[in-house]
Amino acid sequence: MRRLLCVHVLLCCLSMAHPFCPSQCTCVFHGRTDGAGTRSVLCNDPDMSDIPVNVPVDTVKLRIEKTAIRRIPTEAFYYLVDLRYLWITYNSVTSVDTASFYNLKVLHELRLDGNMISIFPWESLKEMPRLKTLDLHNNRLTNVPAEAIPYLLNITYLDLSSNKFSTLPSDLMDIWPPFNGLPVSTNASQKVVLGLQDNPWICDCKISKLIEMSKMADTPVVLMDLFLTCAGPENLAGVLFQQAELDNCVKPSVMTSATKITSPLGSNVLLRCDATGFPTPTLYWAKSDGSPVNNTVQESPGDGIRWSIMSLHGIVYKDAGNYSCKAKNVAGNAEATISLSVAGTFSTTIPPPRPSTGTGPTSLGTTFIPPTDVTGSLFVTSTVLPRTSTVSAVPRKPKTTPSSGLQKGSLKQTKSQQGGNGRKLAADEKSKKSDASKSVKDLKIVEETADSAVLLWTADGLPNEAPLTVVYSPYGEDDSKRTVETNAGSGKVLLDGLSSGMRYSVCLFAKGSAAGKDPCIDFYTLDNIEDDGQNQLFMIISGIACALVLPLIALLIYKILALYCKGSSTELDEEELEKESYVKFETISMKQRTMNSHPTELWARRPTHESERMLLCSRSSIDSQMTYKSDSSRSEYLC
Repeated sequence: MRRLLCVHVLLCCLSMAHPFCPSQCTCVFHGRTDGAGTRSVLCNDPDMSDIPVNVPVDTVKLRIEKTAIRRIPTEAFYYLVDLRYLWITYNSVTSVDTASFYNLKVLHELRLDGNMISIFPWESLKEMPRLKTLDLHNNRLTNVPAEAIPYLLNITYLDLSSNKFSTLPSDLMDIWPPFNGLPVSTNASQKVVLGLQDNPWICDCKISKLIEMSKMADTPVVLMDLFLTCAGPENLAGVLFQQAELDNCVKPSVMTSATKITSPLGSNVLLRCDATGFPTPTLYWAKSDGSPVNNTVQESPGDGIRWSIMSLHGIVYKDAGNYSCKAKNVAGNAEATISLSVAGTFSTTIPPPRPSTGTGPTSLGTTFIPPTDVTGSLFVTSTVLPRTSTVSAVPRKPKTTPSSGLQKGSLKQTKSQQGGNGRKLAADEKSKKSDASKSVKDLKIVEETADSAVLLWTADGLPNEAPLTVVYSPYGEDDSKRTVETNAGSGKVLLDGLSSGMRYSVCLFAKGSAAGKDPCIDFYTLDNIEDDGQNQLFMIISGIACALVLPLIALLIYKILALYCKGSSTELDEEELEKESYVKFETISMKQRTMNSHPTELWARRPTHESERMLLCSRSSIDSQMTYKSDSSRSEYLC
């Protein structure tokens, strides 16, 4: 009886220790015969509006589906340290906090499809270092920021379909072959699955890598839907990615002035590279050992072209190595490498040890180490100074013994070696002096114009094919340097593309010249004479035109005034003429013959109007020429 009671109490304790399952969820334990197992939880109650907080801590798979949840709060699953699968699908989620997935270190799969997420916290992916599957399809996402790319390196299944993406950062494609530079593998386990369909893609240069990837037959990146379609621009709307041909989208290409350069120790070196592509690529330099690269200048003389120059002043042995000039635009990347070697000699002297008291022969010798093949052709000479020793104060006669003969022979051999090596050192010094004497001198500028000049020089001891670099820029403006490559035998070079009336500095760098002794000269370009001549010609023509036009204008004004004065005087003259030349006309009409005291008054006078005067005058001038037969037929009007 006591045993049965103990068993009953044990079963009760086990039942109380059984994990608690949320009321709106279903918990299932998948056990195995060995006693181990996994637990999965399904929450699909339509009335659920919050993420459950009492999920069993040993849950491996959590599915929250078709609920009314609208937000995933901060640290919603931090206690589920064994969680590997998290599905929050087809809910009403619109907001996801940056720390929502905190402490999910072993999560492999995250599915948030079928929600209304417009902004996804991409930086939260760093809390899930083992994540392989990320499903965000059927949401409202519009872009993937460039800052999210490092968090997607380990993702092998990325579904961004049925969103509102119109473009992607070009660097996103660089994390997958073949754009990451790694060899393409046919291993199925290394495949990457991308879901990008059902998005309004704008087919331009920004997604040129994606379009190029869709045209590849054998690639480790597998597209869920091969028939991706362009939504814009207008000329590509409805065109498949495999058939899209992009305009003004060219991968960069890089060219360098040389691939291998060997320069003396302490000299100045200029490395130049030119890049073409569209859009215009950016250039930057990198050294193979990762050390920083400074003193670079770059310029873009036009669309699709850019050049860059890196300068090394007084080079030392650590400057030797490979320098890469890298060009990049949204269409792709390119690079070219220049190998720099430093040639020169130096000597090191080992100080003598402290004097020691004792007997023995004095050792005197010089040890030479032959040149070794190292980068930069470094020749090392090590000189061991003679070792001094103190002998006994008691004088002794030297005895001729075989050993002493050997010592004498060794001393002679040492002296002969010293003499031979001394001659070598003298030859080296002489060669150094002769190398130092080889230089370029007598720089001068001739034939200066408004936009060009000719540089002349004299090559003293340099071979005709020795390369020279001419660097010129406006005075005090080192950021706008230009270079011209030539050789010592040419003796002159044309400097074009200059601005009129400006001061320029030009330097000539010769390979093998001593550091800091490169000749430089300043000069001025001429003012633009053509423009001044045109201005002077314009001023002369304008003066002539003014000299011709002003008298005409004055004459015209004079004529107008004269006509005006003449018009007023004409009116006065007419009035005077009217008074002086004409008599007052009167109309003479015949009276009836009546008996009166004055029978001779047959005519009556009446005043005439002004309007009748001219008429009378004209008629009288005609009538005056007529001859009348009788007095009774006289003209009616008399003037």
